[in-house]
Amino acid sequence: MVVLLSLHQLPPITERACDHDGQYYISPKIDCDMYSVNVDFSDEDIIELYHKHGEMEQYHSEIKTDLCAEQFPSGKFETNELVLELIQLAYNLLRMIGQASLRISDIPMKRPVNRRRLRTVVERIIMTPGVVTKHARQVRLDLGRSNPWRNAASQISRIFQAAK
Repeated sequence: MVVLLSLHQLPPITERACDHDGQYYISPKIDCDMYSVNVDFSDEDIIELYHKHGEMEQYHSEIKTDLCAEQFPSGKFETNELVLELIQLAYNLLRMIGQASLRISDIPMKRPVNRRRLRTVVERIIMTPGVVTKHARQVRLDLGRSNPWRNAASQISRIFQAAK
């Protein structure tokens, strides 16, 4: 199928003389955003789908790198299926912890965020160092005083204990 476009339907064309660092090109770089699709959606819906696809690729990359899931451990389908289900469970739990941490106001952050990467959740909250002490028939967990994430880890623990 060939579609002929009139002049007012042509996609926007951008001409750039230099890159984002200020380095000038020998000849200008010309960008044109064109999407070739075979579905009957509006232009805005198609562009939104492409952007969502890019966002989903970030999630896939995060699962592969932060959960060390680049390769499956076995040549057997059933074993890999079980590993994938465990990865999915770990991913969902870490995302829940990350979302719960967004509601805590005293977390040391450089700028406001909408979500926490899995690596941040694992490094800052899951791997929070602590000492378990038993005294007077009580078990206590001491998270230290120098760790700026200690309050966040204890508050998240309370959030999930209350959700039982």
